[in-house]
Amino acid sequence: MSIRTILFDLDGTLIDTNELIIASFTHTIEQYSDRPYEREEILDFIGPPLKESLQKINPARVEEMVETYRKHNIENHNHFVKAYEGVVETIESLKAEGYKLGIVTTKMRNTVQMGLELTKLDDLFETVITLDDVNNAKPHPEPIVKALNNLDAQASEALMVGDNTHDIEAGQNAGTKTAGVAWTIKGRKILDDLNPDYMLTNMRDLLKITGG
Repeated sequence: MSIRTILFDLDGTLIDTNELIIASFTHTIEQYSDRPYEREEILDFIGPPLKESLQKINPARVEEMVETYRKHNIENHNHFVKAYEGVVETIESLKAEGYKLGIVTTKMRNTVQMGLELTKLDDLFETVITLDDVNNAKPHPEPIVKALNNLDAQASEALMVGDNTHDIEAGQNAGTKTAGVAWTIKGRKILDDLNPDYMLTNMRDLLKITGG
């Protein structure tokens, strides 16, 4: 069955927010942790919901940490964030060809909107599912199921694209095809190990998969 719907994770997949996220975690850890964290440790915090990651640093002060992190993240957002090479033109091509396009992210809606506007992606997606919209974050299938419902789309005709293990697992749990991105900051092996249907080396690879 051919692919008619493509869902994307946002951070690390469409837009490069990695250094912003690392800087915001480092800034927060300096204030609330009893020790510094190595970059490799911080990489583990990229992907899951923010509270889940901050819980591991200082469970007693999570709410304060969320505020500190978000303030730093928003203030420094436009300095760091950009779309990955090949992303904008690929999404524009897919939209022009009539594909149903959506975003499924574990971020809150306000920072999602900032990233989409900054990178000129904000008018290209028919649905954007954020952490605010669901009870269960990826790898639970709920966010993907919700996006598919909004698009009136079938899982069997959909592809989930992401840079993190929970993106691939969420797609598999929801019954879509899956595509990992080789530019994941965590190294493509963690995605290869989950046997996604495709591995993209540039977002333009999607045009070959879909025949565009």
